[in-house]
Amino acid sequence: MSDPIALGLPHREPFIFIDEVTAHAPGESAEARKVFAASTPFFAGHFPGRPIVPGVILAEALAQTAGIAAAQPGRSFLLSAIRAMKFPGAALPEEVISLKARKLGAFGPLWQFEVQAAVGERVVAEGTIVLNEV
Repeated sequence: MSDPIALGLPHREPFIFIDEVTAHAPGESAEARKVFAASTPFFAGHFPGRPIVPGVILAEALAQTAGIAAAQPGRSFLLSAIRAMKFPGAALPEEVISLKARKLGAFGPLWQFEVQAAVGERVVAEGTIVLNEV
């Protein structure tokens, strides 16, 4: 559907963890995809012989997806909190990771999102992300 940068994501290589935005309801929700190539440098150490996408990278990809959901002209958001994040499965190199963020509510400048990352039907991360409008 869309390039994440065209939708307002401020991140750039090597710290952009969304390849494509597949659905977008501005101010409400976003869905995206990411595939980490087997040659991605962090796989050399996480873990040798059995590489998996680090949980912190999945959490950042979900925060970026929430940022796209929140993005509106003239507004910018920063990650403020990661709440109750769980990693019930593992994402492997070359797998298509589906990322989802849905706004739960807002209180002043704080926007809370329910987030989930999955490979097919297998959930690999889920939790709540809070963004702060700056």
